[in-house]
Order: sequence, then C-alpha cells, then structure tokens
Amino acid sequence: MKQEWLKPFYLLAALYDGVLGIAFLFAAGKVFAMYGIEPPNHMAYVQFPAMLLILFSVMFYQIAMDPVKNRDLILYGCGLKVAYCSLAFWYMFTTGIPSMWVPFAYADLVFLALFIVSWRSLGGRPQPM
Repeated sequence: MKQEWLKPFYLLAALYDGVLGIAFLFAAGKVFAMYGIEPPNHMAYVQFPAMLLILFSVMFYQIAMDPVKNRDLILYGCGLKVAYCSLAFWYMFTTGIPSMWVPFAYADLVFLALFIVSWRSLGGRPQPM
C-alpha cells in the first residue's frame, strides 16, 4: 500500500488534537457557554485532558515526520481514540452526553480506523539504522 497519505494525515491529526487542546486549555469556559453546558466546578478537570491532547498533537507531528521510524507511537494514538470513543459512545447510548461531545467521538472513530490502517500498512518493525 502506498504511504504518501501518511504525512498529511498525521499532520491533520496533530492539528485536530492541537487545536482542541488549545481551545479547551485557554477558552474552555467560552466553549462550554457556546454550547450552553455548565462547566465543571474546577477548570483543571478540563485543562489537564487539554494538555494531554496537546502532547498527543506533538506525538502525531513526530509520526508525520517519520511514520516508519515512529510506527510504534501510532498504537498510543489508537489508545487515545479508543479511550475517548468508548466513554463518549457508552454515555451517549446509556445515560446521555451533551451534544457538544458527540461530533468529537465520531471524528475520533474515523481517526482510530485510519490509525489502524496506517499502522498495518507500515508492516513490520523499523530496521535499525
């Protein structure tokens, strides 16, 4: 399978998680207000995951720069997307979740599928230099 799509795809993943992380780190109150959602009793509950998204954004950028060398990092991205999707969809189908979170769950599901495809397309472990 051709791999030319990997660099732009992982740059998009870096941008997506980076923008979300920055938005929730610096403007979470405004984002919650825009959707009419009561924010948590302390912004650290939102800012810590936001900082994690920024860290993952950096990781996705590293993957984009050298997908073969950084193939193993893709599995951490899969873990991130599984974690968010499993929680979001669980609550969406059981007790409910504010609608603000639902598009992110579907976007992450698409990212997860493409992370798996890209990981498999890179085949075996990278060879030492």
